[in-house]
Amino acid sequence: MTDLRGAEWVRPKPSPRSMRGDLGLAVLLAFAALTTSLLYQRTGLIAEPAEPWVWGLGLGLATLPLSLRRRYPVPVAVIVSVGFFICGQFAVPEILIVNICLFIALYTVGAWEERRALAVWARIAIGGALILWLVLSLIISSSDTDAFPGLSRSGLFSAYATFAVIQLITNLMYFGGAYYFGERSWRAARAQARLEAQGRELELERQTSAAQAVALDRIAIARELHDVVAHHVSVMGIQAAAARRSIERDPVRSAAALEVVEESAHTAVEELRRLVHTLRTPEAETGSSTVGIAQLATLIAESQSAGVPTTLIVAGDPRPLPMLVDVALYRVVQEALTNVRKHAGRGATADVRLRFTAGTVEVEVSDDGVRQRAGEHSEGAGLGIRGMRERIGAVGGTVQAGRREPALGAGTGGFLVRASVPAPAPAPTPAYANSAHPAESEAGAIDA
Repeated sequence: MTDLRGAEWVRPKPSPRSMRGDLGLAVLLAFAALTTSLLYQRTGLIAEPAEPWVWGLGLGLATLPLSLRRRYPVPVAVIVSVGFFICGQFAVPEILIVNICLFIALYTVGAWEERRALAVWARIAIGGALILWLVLSLIISSSDTDAFPGLSRSGLFSAYATFAVIQLITNLMYFGGAYYFGERSWRAARAQARLEAQGRELELERQTSAAQAVALDRIAIARELHDVVAHHVSVMGIQAAAARRSIERDPVRSAAALEVVEESAHTAVEELRRLVHTLRTPEAETGSSTVGIAQLATLIAESQSAGVPTTLIVAGDPRPLPMLVDVALYRVVQEALTNVRKHAGRGATADVRLRFTAGTVEVEVSDDGVRQRAGEHSEGAGLGIRGMRERIGAVGGTVQAGRREPALGAGTGGFLVRASVPAPAPAPTPAYANSAHPAESEAGAIDA
């Protein structure tokens, strides 16, 4: 008897409303027992009924304790069975209501007693004791000719023997029914509790999943905004500074720098507008993106226009990539070049290498900056590198970022970012894939 977490299931205590209902039931049964006992007495079926105090004691014990049947199931069942015994043994003229009360008491033990071993043995003990009393009463009555005078006692299958068998079968069914329905009620309550616990866990899991989805969406939005804004704003800042310094002595160069600022601002606005549109109407997303490794040349040109000489090197045979991989690699190069402009210092150059191998595709961005890049020299530091790892990790790849080994002494190493993503090359198409199989062609020639 365990719930979903393996702990012992405990049935909740009865509510005040159910306790009031039990009290009302006990009072109603007591009144009904008194009424039916008076009616039975009126019929004269019992020649010598019990004394009034025995009468009241038996009926009271059989009915009134039921007001506490859910709180104290076993003690109530014992008391009710004592009242039942008094009514039957001392000729209290009542049969119907006391039988109903005993059934309710035994049923309640099975349905509400938390100690299941006690519930089982209490019902077995009460039922066994009352059946034993019945058997002894039948044996005693078999030799008393005044008891059941109309029933013959001669022979093995006499009328009295048949009557005794009927009494035993009826009582066995009576106690068996109380046992069965009590157990069924307990199991139904336990199953209901399990379903409710499972519903609560599912609801908690749904809420947790929703919260995680919101958190992931926020991270994705933050990463996308960081990639878009940081890149274009860094270009705009560098070009605006160049325009400010050369506006008097070289107006043409200043105008060219301002054109780059204008173009970067326009591009940033367009990408932000596209991002907002996707967020507002995700169903309108076509699944394609306007950025990818095919646009790396544009990033190289922007980097060069921002004053950082940049070279693009492609190794291997280029091939189409999945959309998510394509966008992730593009964003890594974009963020890495943005960091070069921000941290590598004046005079730095950058190299972008795109490698296609049989099982992977890799991008590498390195620079020869001479100044330590605050926040970028330690493993995993900075929002930019964190965003790279999140993007590449989402498509099953890895990112390495750190200082390069110094080439000509301290301060000449620069920084390197390398992202690698599994991207198996498509299987080669057999030379005869689009033509008839050689054997088939030969067979055709023979047939001809």
